[in-house]
Order: sequence, then C-alpha cells, then structure tokens
Amino acid sequence: MERSLGQHSSDADDGSSKAIKLDSNEWETQQAEEDPAEFSSPIPWQKIEAEGLDCDYALLFSKEEAEQLFTKLEEEVVYATGEESKVHVFGKLCNIPRKQATYGDAGLKYTYSGVARLACAWTPTLEYIRDKVTKATGQIFNFVLVNRYKDGQDHMGEHRDDEKELDPLCPIASVSFGAARDFIFRHRDARGKHSCRQIDPVKLELAPGSLLLMNAPTNTLWYHSLPVRKRVLQPRVNLTFRRILPDRKKL
Repeated sequence: MERSLGQHSSDADDGSSKAIKLDSNEWETQQAEEDPAEFSSPIPWQKIEAEGLDCDYALLFSKEEAEQLFTKLEEEVVYATGEESKVHVFGKLCNIPRKQATYGDAGLKYTYSGVARLACAWTPTLEYIRDKVTKATGQIFNFVLVNRYKDGQDHMGEHRDDEKELDPLCPIASVSFGAARDFIFRHRDARGKHSCRQIDPVKLELAPGSLLLMNAPTNTLWYHSLPVRKRVLQPRVNLTFRRILPDRKKL
C-alpha cells in the first residue's frame, strides 16, 4: 500500500493509497523547539520517515512570494540545449522529458546520467533562494540543478541522487514552484515484480514554495520519481540544492 502526504492526485496511481494528511495550518514546531540547533530558522517542519527514509518538509515561501519567484526564475534561468539536454540510456543519447539547467560556484561540474554539466554563475533569484534555504537548514550549498516541467506530461523516472561528486554528509534540498506535483519514494528492495521485500512507497504532494530536505541515508536506500500527471496543465520549476565536494571542482 502506498502512503501519501498531501492531496490525492487526480490521476490513477499504480496502487492503493493511504493518506497522511498534511495541513499547513496545523504544523507543529516541536522539532525546532526541542532542538533549536538542528535548524537555524524555526519555521514549522513536518517530519517524514520510513525504513531508511528521513525527510523534512516545510513551506519556505508564502503563496505570493512563491508566485513572484516563479516568474523571476522563468525570466532568468537558461536551460541546456544540445548534448547537455540529453541523458545516456543503454549507451545512446536520448532527450529527457523536461528542461534542465545547472548553476553554482565557479568551476563546478556535475555528471548526471552520463553527461557532464558545467555550472553557470548564480542568478540573483537563485542566490536569494539558496540563501533562504541555507538560513532554514543551516547547510551550505554550492550547486543547484534546475528542472522545468511544462505540464503534467513532463516527468522524471525513478532514480537516486548518489553521484560521486556529491557530499554524502550534506542533505539535498528540493524547492518547488509552480504547479503542485506528486513525488514518490520507493525503497530499493521493493522495486520491480520480483522485489524481495514488501515496503510501501511514500507519496508526497510538493506544493509551490515548499522545501523538502532529503537527509541521509534516504538517497542510498530509496529511489524517487515525479510521475506523469495528465491533468496537470501548468508548468513547474524545481530546484535541488546540493553540495559538491571541493576536489571535484576542477574540470
């Protein structure tokens, strides 16, 4: 059975769902109050946990500011073209069902699905969002991967963010703008028809202005995806802030 956080999708899921209702007006600040050093900014957080899955979820931006930032990102972000807009699948370069861009500190390079991507210089809006994420989490990020989904047909398949460039001690911070989309975690031992264990998938609805912090060992044990949702007609932009190890900066 799939556990879900947020609103149910209007598209059919692969299995039944058990809702974990999230009401932003009733979030507790217990975590920040009990351990103020864990997060540097006492915004309300929702803890999401399963076997080997450890995430924190919060609304980082108001609805109004999220809309303004989305508009600025649409103006500033330049998405990759050519080979950098493709991925390797069984040895062949294939188009991806979304647009991508990479930004970060000078000289940083990130390899994803067999294609190396050089970071562009931070834009003012990306710097502003990065600094807000840093203030909220206490983590320093030097790189961001931007994914733009034109509508619910654009999607991302199951994968893990476990590239060697990434600092394993730093969580990945995912910030969403635009249309709300379902985000599904699936344990690595529960994938496929012949999976060896019965572990429920975890489904979240990532709202505009939200921040999802994926802590270790989540990206080691759980795959995540953004599935097709045909009834979603509006675009979405997602920023995943990461920390790339210093010895990977040189080309």
